[in-house]
Amino acid sequence: MEDAVEDFLVYLRHERGQSEQTEKTYAGLLFRFVNWAKGEGISVWRKVTLRNLTDFLQNERTRKVENAPEDSPKQLSPESLYLQIAALRAFYKFAEQERFIEVNHAENLSLPKRWKRLPKALTAVEIGQLLKPPTEARPENLCDYAILELAYASGLRLSEIRNLRLEQLHLEAGFINVIGKGNKERVVPVGRKATDAINNWLTVGRPKMIKPKSPGAVFLTQRGTAFSRITMWLHIKKRVAAAGIERNITPHMLRHSFATHLLEHGADLRVIQELLGHSSISTTEVYTHVASGRLQEVHKKFHPRA
Repeated sequence: MEDAVEDFLVYLRHERGQSEQTEKTYAGLLFRFVNWAKGEGISVWRKVTLRNLTDFLQNERTRKVENAPEDSPKQLSPESLYLQIAALRAFYKFAEQERFIEVNHAENLSLPKRWKRLPKALTAVEIGQLLKPPTEARPENLCDYAILELAYASGLRLSEIRNLRLEQLHLEAGFINVIGKGNKERVVPVGRKATDAINNWLTVGRPKMIKPKSPGAVFLTQRGTAFSRITMWLHIKKRVAAAGIERNITPHMLRHSFATHLLEHGADLRVIQELLGHSSISTTEVYTHVASGRLQEVHKKFHPRA
């Protein structure tokens, strides 16, 4: 069973062009089922029935969340269950194409309704606090500042910033080439302040971080290596705390702030979709709810009969 899952993961990465994080997520979800199936005495995919799949999902629905306290009533969220079913359906579709199985039982699994979580954005005041230039021109300060400016100026995902290479920069022309999800390339403009911050990092800070085996990544750690996801996020959290922003900040909030603030200032939704690299406009439409909520606040605050 493991070999079939490994083949599927290779297919995801190299033929579908999915990210490493997507591959890891699918691997965790599918191997969870494989381990459960082995406990039920099932050793090959052809012997898995629809009843087995529904029993497994029922088990998932009622199991306790990992690392939760012993007496915690917390159970798996609908979002997690959605991902588990989506992973099984994607694998079964692949397995059917490759003739690993004769019947695609997973196509009978219905996906639970997903609640659309409204993205949270930083306020203009918070952005001003966060993007204050560093008082000390140490290389790590210049690096962190350039990362923050770029994240807000261009709405990049954290993974896109981490993987950004020097040859993708076209700062004199005011844009960068970004490789997004599914290896899709897009052109994203970079504002003047972000351009200045990046140039300052490249000329003053980055040369001091370079080691003999340093990669061509734009942003480097003190060891001269490319950032891992966790390391970059810890750097951002440190800057958030230093800026005096007390509420919890998530990795996507600068990206959400970029999109929300553009929409609030009259940008076209299709343009925002292109800048964010969303394949579907429905993904971008969630920001219209955020913007309309802001409009209601403004109306309530300033209209004499609100």
